[in-house]
Amino acid sequence: MSKATFKQVWRYRFDNFMARGGSSIFIGLTVGFIGLLVVLGALRGVVSLIPGIETDPVTGADGEGGGFLRHLYVVYLELSDPGTMAYDMNSSPGYKVTAILAGIAGIVVLSALIAFITTALDQKLSDLKKGHSKVIEDDHTLILGWNDRVVEILRELVIANESEDDPCVVILSDRDKEFMDDHLKVHMPNTENTRVVTRSGAVSSLINLDVASIQTCKCVIVLATCEDAVADDEAKAASDTRVIKTILGAMASKAEGQQLNIVAELFNERNRAIANEISPEEVLTVDAQEILAKILVQTSRSVGLSVVYGEVLSFDGCEMYFYDADWGDITYGQAQFHFPDGVPLGVRKEGGSLTINPPTDTKMEDGDDVLILAEDDSTIEFRPQPVAKPTPHNLRGGRIDLSIERELIVGWNAKVPIIIGEYNDYVLDGSEIDIMVKHCDDDIREQFAQLQEELPKLKLRLIEADPLKSQSLVEVEPFRYDNIIILSQGGANADPETTDSETIVILLLLRQIFEQHADKEFTTKLITEVMDSDNQALVARTGVHDFIISNRFVSMILAQISEEPDMGRVYADLFSEDGSEIYLKPASLYFDHFPIDATFADMMAIAQQRGETCIGVKIKDKERDMDANFGVKLIPEKNTKYKLVADDALVVVAEDET
Repeated sequence: MSKATFKQVWRYRFDNFMARGGSSIFIGLTVGFIGLLVVLGALRGVVSLIPGIETDPVTGADGEGGGFLRHLYVVYLELSDPGTMAYDMNSSPGYKVTAILAGIAGIVVLSALIAFITTALDQKLSDLKKGHSKVIEDDHTLILGWNDRVVEILRELVIANESEDDPCVVILSDRDKEFMDDHLKVHMPNTENTRVVTRSGAVSSLINLDVASIQTCKCVIVLATCEDAVADDEAKAASDTRVIKTILGAMASKAEGQQLNIVAELFNERNRAIANEISPEEVLTVDAQEILAKILVQTSRSVGLSVVYGEVLSFDGCEMYFYDADWGDITYGQAQFHFPDGVPLGVRKEGGSLTINPPTDTKMEDGDDVLILAEDDSTIEFRPQPVAKPTPHNLRGGRIDLSIERELIVGWNAKVPIIIGEYNDYVLDGSEIDIMVKHCDDDIREQFAQLQEELPKLKLRLIEADPLKSQSLVEVEPFRYDNIIILSQGGANADPETTDSETIVILLLLRQIFEQHADKEFTTKLITEVMDSDNQALVARTGVHDFIISNRFVSMILAQISEEPDMGRVYADLFSEDGSEIYLKPASLYFDHFPIDATFADMMAIAQQRGETCIGVKIKDKERDMDANFGVKLIPEKNTKYKLVADDALVVVAEDET
């Protein structure tokens, strides 16, 4: 191999030096400027030594002297400001030549320096837009990833942080920082006192997690990389893999001794088990499809339940908290009347065991926490004496008689098998469930056949018809069903607006059919999921009895669990048929005559006689009034008096719907 020439070596070194970036360019320009200054200053000094040169008009020196430093200063002026060449208008040609050379060199160097500064500033602004600088925050919420739940999660966190001092939410995502900032400006223009900081980068990278200051955050929310409505199993599997990798990265990046609270969104049950095993005390996983399916089934059992969940799951309105006090010698049932604001609905023992709706005679002990539903944690106050004394009422007794049911599910997505499985736990043998699907592919037929085999107590029927056509709905006689659940009709790539538009069309068609058959007696309830919370008002005006806002409900749960990890156990109990759930039960189950004047404390006391915890009331006449929260009022002041009729309902936490 031939030896490199001197020119090649220096060219290689120069290239490497300049490739280092802005600092090398600045140093090169500075050295060049100083070199030109010295050379031109020396040249001017030589000119001044030539015999016969007239006096320098600038330096005031004659041709035989002048001082090198003064010549150097003149050259500096001409390099930095070519306009100073005017001083040499009357000087000899020798001085004019040096002035011209200095002016040309100054223009070149200063132009290059200005170009460099401009480029460096543009580069710096571009780097800032990319979001790579380290976050300097403490006790912040860290969101890893980006999907359609981000805005709803932020809304919940903003509400939760209203009483905090300078709260911050940091979002680390592989999306461009400029895209995230623009999206949030449009969809979340007002974040109140919460600062939102975005950073761009791989969410599982240890370097990027350090940039997001995971070592000083209070909790981490890991989002899926695809929507839960996507039918592509490979996309969901890829999302789960990335979420698990992100959890591992978070655990590896945390500070020594730091207790991370990580809530992650995973689709596959096996993957959720793997994630939970990484650190059982720090990692809690959520299956959005399962949660929404269970809520859809539960709301079909009690009209108005989605309104209750809309408050309970959100930081806006009534919220659930854990609260400790010096209980003295009282029971769980007695403790319910010792809070001016809020109603206890569960007990967490000192050892960690949690019971929703425990027996009223459960003894409250030191170290026990109550799970309490209250307006805000700042309003919770335990008083040694009861704040209200209920009037004794005789319990009417009896139970709700269950009967064979008929359910109609319109549409097919990943929630259908879960919904049918949940119904199997609630309804009597022989109940019927029909599923109307626009296009039945082989995968749907295979899943349907498997459900028929696994759930023999149910009579399942698959109907291939277009629910967007009135004739298809008429043929199934919708008024013969107890409940109609309308799932999102959009495909894997459908946007929430299109999906909700189709849902609204189906609701309007059903309302038209019901009006045409008004002479028939039917009690069909309509329950639907809404993808975009902005469409809630439109859906409420189509005659639907209950609706579920998919992104909003799951976002609420993710936000609440991130703030209080034990809320995961609370929701697992409330959404399970085996534990205690929230129901709206008719007042006729409790009181023996109507109308009746009763305070909320009276309702709490009579519910205790049935082994239930009353947390609110629903007025039948207002169930279509959106401004009146559809008639639902949770945790009213305990001495508030209501005139109840038989069709009004008590909102209770109970073991079953009867």
